[in-house]
Amino acid sequence: MAEPAEHKLSRRERQIMDVLYQRQRASVAEIRESLASPPSYSAVRALLRILEEKGHIRHAEKDLRYVYFPTVSGRRVRRAALRHLVETFFDGSAAQTVATLLDPSTARMSESELDRISELIAKARKGGA
Repeated sequence: MAEPAEHKLSRRERQIMDVLYQRQRASVAEIRESLASPPSYSAVRALLRILEEKGHIRHAEKDLRYVYFPTVSGRRVRRAALRHLVETFFDGSAAQTVATLLDPSTARMSESELDRISELIAKARKGGA
């Protein structure tokens, strides 16, 4: 299932969204301060306008400046990104995704992380009860 074009984000758009999720609300200047190798003020404003047109953010006026905030929860965005990753790289298979995450040659998981994963699997087997 392809992601609608209005939901796809460029690298810079994702970086801006990350800043907004961390801060909850931010001005253009605050967003620029938080970006590595920030683009110009005008470029950030243009990206914010695009994100607003795509429905990812809104703005409010505060003290004669615009303050931007996300309109979609971080949890929803993470789920969509994970769904896209699983479909793109693992043929839609949750099992292949988890196997890759658990591969000891690429991942080092703590005992507590492994215990938490075991608990989640047990819960899923019981139907999420």
